[in-house]
Amino acid sequence: MNRGPIIAIDGPAGAGKSTVARHLAEHFGLLNLETGAMYRAFALKAILSDYDFDDAEALGQLARTSHIELQPERTGNRVLLDGEDVTERIRDADVTQGASRVSVHPNIRAWMVDLQRELGRSGGVVMEGRDIGTVVFPDADVKVFLDASPEARGQRRYEQNSQSALRGTSDADRETVLQALRNRDERDRNRANSPLHPAADAIVIDSTSMSLEEVLARIEEIVRPLLAKKQ
Repeated sequence: MNRGPIIAIDGPAGAGKSTVARHLAEHFGLLNLETGAMYRAFALKAILSDYDFDDAEALGQLARTSHIELQPERTGNRVLLDGEDVTERIRDADVTQGASRVSVHPNIRAWMVDLQRELGRSGGVVMEGRDIGTVVFPDADVKVFLDASPEARGQRRYEQNSQSALRGTSDADRETVLQALRNRDERDRNRANSPLHPAADAIVIDSTSMSLEEVLARIEEIVRPLLAKKQ
């Protein structure tokens, strides 16, 4: 079946996947589908419904009554949970941590993979997440695994949180953010189902010592020839 290009951006928390995906979508006229937002939306549903993050069976039942929709816009995705706009709420720290915990369950991941494949089946998309190039779209046209040291990612996440007033500016808060990121890395990389790792044919970019502009320029170089072939 003919389809538009699919660009997969994978990597750990705080690597800059969302920023890169938004830029590529706008720069090349593609849709940006932020799959991580889908996990956050479901984690919010679990919080609002007072469900235990560790109860896979109950979460599976909750998933069957949940409707998550992404509406791509120029400024990013608008996220709807059961018809309600939760775009801002899902960025809060409790939801972010909850998303990491619910995502370890195979039944939840299988449900999400089906939703994500449906969203991207026509192509013409940039999809970012943890397993886009390995599980969701193993036949993606371009696969990038964006990584950085835990310290660099923790600092970026700390600055991001501070700017959005989610945290203060103390050194204690800085260490809290770094530890939370390390804990998430441990869950993501060691879960039994779809552990975080680069696809065999992914281009790995370590952005630890790179500026945002350098990262974007490098990935544009990777994507541009693919789009030229698709035209």
